[in-house]
Amino acid sequence: MRWRTLLDRLLLVVSLISGAVAHGYNLFNYPLYITDEGIYIQQAWSVLREARLSPYTYFYDHAPAGWLLIASWVALLPSQFETFGNAIDTGRALMLVVHVVSTFLLYSVTARLSGSKPGALLAAFLFNLSPLAIFYQRQVLLDNLMVIWVLVALYLISGGTHWRNSDMRIVSAILSGLAFGVAVLTKENAVFFAPVVGYLLVKRLEGRMNYRFSAGFWSFSAISTISLYFLYATLKDELFPSGFSFDLNNPPADHVSLLYTIWWQLHRSQGSILDTSSPVWQFSLGAWLPKDTFILVAGAAAAIANLTIGMLSRGRWRQGVIVAALALSYGIYLARGSQMLEFYVIPLLPFLAMNIGLLAAVLVSRLPLLLRGLPVVAFMGVFLVNPAWGYVLVVDQFGHVVPHDLYKLDQTSMQAEQLQWIRQHIPPDAKLIIDDDMWADLHDSRPYYKWAHSHYKAASDPDVRDKLFGKDWRNIDYIVMSNKMRSAMVLNNGDGGETWILQALDHSKPVWSVEHGDVKLEIDQVTK
Repeated sequence: MRWRTLLDRLLLVVSLISGAVAHGYNLFNYPLYITDEGIYIQQAWSVLREARLSPYTYFYDHAPAGWLLIASWVALLPSQFETFGNAIDTGRALMLVVHVVSTFLLYSVTARLSGSKPGALLAAFLFNLSPLAIFYQRQVLLDNLMVIWVLVALYLISGGTHWRNSDMRIVSAILSGLAFGVAVLTKENAVFFAPVVGYLLVKRLEGRMNYRFSAGFWSFSAISTISLYFLYATLKDELFPSGFSFDLNNPPADHVSLLYTIWWQLHRSQGSILDTSSPVWQFSLGAWLPKDTFILVAGAAAAIANLTIGMLSRGRWRQGVIVAALALSYGIYLARGSQMLEFYVIPLLPFLAMNIGLLAAVLVSRLPLLLRGLPVVAFMGVFLVNPAWGYVLVVDQFGHVVPHDLYKLDQTSMQAEQLQWIRQHIPPDAKLIIDDDMWADLHDSRPYYKWAHSHYKAASDPDVRDKLFGKDWRNIDYIVMSNKMRSAMVLNNGDGGETWILQALDHSKPVWSVEHGDVKLEIDQVTK
């Protein structure tokens, strides 16, 4: 019916607009710029300015598709890295576009798998308004770019208006495989979604004449795309380590190696979920749950419920198993005990929202057609206006109802002040130790600070550590401290690589500083 088509389009438009507003408002002010944002921006800078994958030695720590996309975005802009003010803000503008497109894909995939527009609307609402999602999805991170490609792959094989009601062309399978391959080349942990995407493809093709061709071409498209990474390393003679040695205690010294880095990544561990001091517990209890308890708890409960209903249905409701597996497969990755950073939760969030939307669709399906949207709309209204849930409004320490920090707090202006002080008071030929968040701005805008390098590279890259600084703290002129940078330096000093930088910090005096709440920025001049 025409009115249903118009209503469907209206719900989609509302979802896209709400996502753009929630993520775009205060985008450039909050949250604080972080190290990883600076790293990916500086690598995109290197692609555009130097035709290299990194301004330093590229050691295959991540596949490069993510920052190649960032570089492509910057190349299209009139003022490139300065189009939206500074380099990271220009990257955050891309993250806003990525989120809006991801919202469209999430809404569409949820609608197809559930057959319910109210369920899709709820999934998009949680994805758009969750404080946990907004906090990390504003940041320039590979995880956000990886998510959009996984959703593209799902969108292309999830069918038309309903995942079981229309035929799927071979070209859709090919493009889906290509998108999934790009997802892996953006962030390698996308491989944890591969079994579920493959299962959806198989069930989507079940009983159709083009089953073998579609499945084969999907696999070929995905594998051939991923193989480009290995081909690049082979052409650079960097696929295998020297002497085929994978001894983690003696890294290859003459050249980097893709396979050695993969081996090293597989053996990095910070404790499993059985260890209460592991990062998965620290981040879930200390960072993720305080930002948004609902999407984590309700999403996990919905995934378990969907999996149970799907398995008990004996094949009649496989979409429940598929959506639950999307969340649980990545949850297993987080819990397995490898290296983890705080923002690794990002790929889990859209699929938790999808599980909640799918379960809501099952519950409201028992209501008359015209009433199915009312519980969903009422539920969304509670989250919007009730400060107890803390999605848009919160109760501050004085008992006043105020907007959430996401929409009113300004943290990045302090970082802008720090950058401005450097330009006004420090000569361009000075040797600086910095954090990566300001690297691109110091190297791309006049005056250029050629000798400004991050503390991590100053400690680990021989060209910077030995040739420029001579591993001597007296060769450092200034140390530009970002928030919690000293803690990161101490944590990264397990092998003593940053000892000489910490010595410079001990022989320095602050010449500029600002502190607000738990954020402290500082510039120290080394006294020689």
